[in-house]
Amino acid sequence: MNSAPLRIRRATVDDFDALKIIWASMHLSADELEKRLTEFQVVENSEGQVVGAIGIQISKQHALLHSEGYSDFSVADSARNLFWERIQILASNHGIFRLWTRENSPLWKNFGFQPPAAETLARLPEEWKNESDGGWLTFQLKNEDAINAALEKEFTTFIASEKKEIARITGQAQTIKTIVTIVAFGIAIICFAALIWLFTHRNPFAR
Repeated sequence: MNSAPLRIRRATVDDFDALKIIWASMHLSADELEKRLTEFQVVENSEGQVVGAIGIQISKQHALLHSEGYSDFSVADSARNLFWERIQILASNHGIFRLWTRENSPLWKNFGFQPPAAETLARLPEEWKNESDGGWLTFQLKNEDAINAALEKEFTTFIASEKKEIARITGQAQTIKTIVTIVAFGIAIICFAALIWLFTHRNPFAR
């Protein structure tokens, strides 16, 4: 394993020439991957040369690790360790529940990636299902079912609270409406009584 210092960073357009060579050596389509350049993290050696890369595509709460390649495979394991640290940070920042990959290096399995059960594989985002039906590995970062259940419970509690608040406000509005009606009715009676009093007590000599 190469012990020379390595640096991980996001790919830029300036890295395309180096990445094109790496992709060609891995029999990957440079024309297709160029459109997805911003998905890639690259690894530089101590001389600032790009010697490896991996793509990270995000779909909702899922992330796909793809198109891993190296021009210097002596740094591969060290680079994967650094990539793994970066991937976990990116996953945390984006609220990712589960990682997917078809990269077959044993080190990914050492990190905890495992072949998915049929029920788990059914959760694979639709846009990745045309990649291949086989060779998938997955890693659960968060318990999606538990989180969804908690969110559903929180939402149900919120709805119940909102309904209770609406009922309270509606009750207050109804009370105010009743009070206003009674006051208006009382004022109308007073006004009517005042008119009757004026009519019956007006000065007969005022004509």
